[in-house]
Amino acid sequence: MDIQQLDDRHIWHPYTQYATSPKPLVVKSAEGSLIHTTDGNTIIDAVASWWVNIHGHSNARLAKAVHDQFLKLEHVIFAGFTHNAATGLAESLLPLLPGQADRLFFSDNGSTAVEVGVKMALQYFHNKGEGHRNQIICFEEGFHGETFGGMSLSGDLEFNKPYESKLFDVHRIPAPIGNKAEQSIKQMEDLLRSGQVAAFLFEPLVLGTAGMMMYSPEVLSKMIALARSYGALCVADEVMTGFGRTGTLFACEQSDEKPDIIAMSKGLTGGSMPMGLTSCPEFVFEAFVSEDKMKTFFHGHSYTGNPLACAVAIESLNMLTETSCRASMDRIISKHEAFAKRHENNSNFKEIRQCGTILALEYQTEEKTSYFNSRRDRLYDFFIQRGVLLRPLGNVIYILPPYCITDDELDQVYEAIEASLEINW
Repeated sequence: MDIQQLDDRHIWHPYTQYATSPKPLVVKSAEGSLIHTTDGNTIIDAVASWWVNIHGHSNARLAKAVHDQFLKLEHVIFAGFTHNAATGLAESLLPLLPGQADRLFFSDNGSTAVEVGVKMALQYFHNKGEGHRNQIICFEEGFHGETFGGMSLSGDLEFNKPYESKLFDVHRIPAPIGNKAEQSIKQMEDLLRSGQVAAFLFEPLVLGTAGMMMYSPEVLSKMIALARSYGALCVADEVMTGFGRTGTLFACEQSDEKPDIIAMSKGLTGGSMPMGLTSCPEFVFEAFVSEDKMKTFFHGHSYTGNPLACAVAIESLNMLTETSCRASMDRIISKHEAFAKRHENNSNFKEIRQCGTILALEYQTEEKTSYFNSRRDRLYDFFIQRGVLLRPLGNVIYILPPYCITDDELDQVYEAIEASLEINW
């Protein structure tokens, strides 16, 4: 039985409707920005395999970091033990984070990193005897993961409806996009006046799953300052925006006001291994230090602080902060800008948005812009047939490539997009 048959019989893929989706492509190998399938085709990975692969596939430096660490220590329980890979990552990363970042809590992925941050905020006030501060403010269009906590903290998403009765309540305000900024800030202050808000949770500058919706650093700074003026903690979900995606190492660097807590994952290990991190300032940590054991942060995962993931994260960070990587990011940003400029008056697009290495193009359709817009599947198939992996968010496509993508590969992506404009959809 071949791989395709085995997959068809035994595997359940994510975000896949088996009644309508084509068979998954079988990958033989990959390097850099290119994925090679067993049928002999080569596909440009223009979305960095769900936004994680910042340095490209099969990177030799990342592979060596994992190999060398494996021969020393592959894993150890992180409760009661520590190791050089974890402390080395903290030493490398903490000085680079925006705001006051003194401690790192390790987890497994973006959803858990966000949940850790929100749990930190809630228990921080509980431990201080301010248990009445138990409310959370989020954006209506936000997305923070697929655990029950992540679903609760996200917007009112259609694909979360089967679990709606089991989700906990949060306060949702409109994302401060365009002319909604004033309304968003006003609703936020109305909620903060109660004195019961523990945390303001947000995706900084770019709301990914919402369709790469973007808002300004100035508005973000106002909202952080407002939340802080009422005593709430600010939790930044940098799971997607972190590690250079918005043009700075972290999106919150562009805001004058900085968050208290930052959740990270995706690009953290260069797309090589699962890992989540949550940073916090010392004053948050100190609220958990007590002779009263019930003030302990009772959270952990079997693979918390995994040495292999820590080691590869250190090497990924080393690569990310080298001048050559910065030059590649600037090159991608410039090419995106040129492409966006070329099509700024193209009536096929309702809007073109860019933030750093993220370029989003919203197709004009008779249906409303939505994750479930019917243009999605046809666009996906169209690009795959032309050797380009773009995974549309409904009628919104985005380019979010590995930083190693070449100019020729980017041009092939742009050409495929331009070819799509010639189709009578």
